[in-house]
Amino acid sequence: MTSESPVATAAAGPRNADIKALSFERALKELETIVSRLERGDVELEESITIYERGEALREHCDRLLRQAEAKVEKLTFAGDGSPKGTQPLDPEG
Repeated sequence: MTSESPVATAAAGPRNADIKALSFERALKELETIVSRLERGDVELEESITIYERGEALREHCDRLLRQAEAKVEKLTFAGDGSPKGTQPLDPEG
């Protein structure tokens, strides 16, 4: 049994398979367009459900890409004389 919600499961369906190939920037732009359309309220119910599901899949994709990027970011470390010593994982809290 998974902990995914029915909406998340529907959002990951075959209709949204193309999302995995999108860059972060393209996915975010499309997500912004969807949010704008839904906020205007000029979308019929069936279409609003469909684009909401796509928006959810886009949000998950963007989150995944951000987590991957954060994992690659490293902090430079320096020796006592100020020369570069190496790198260590970035600790955004510290």
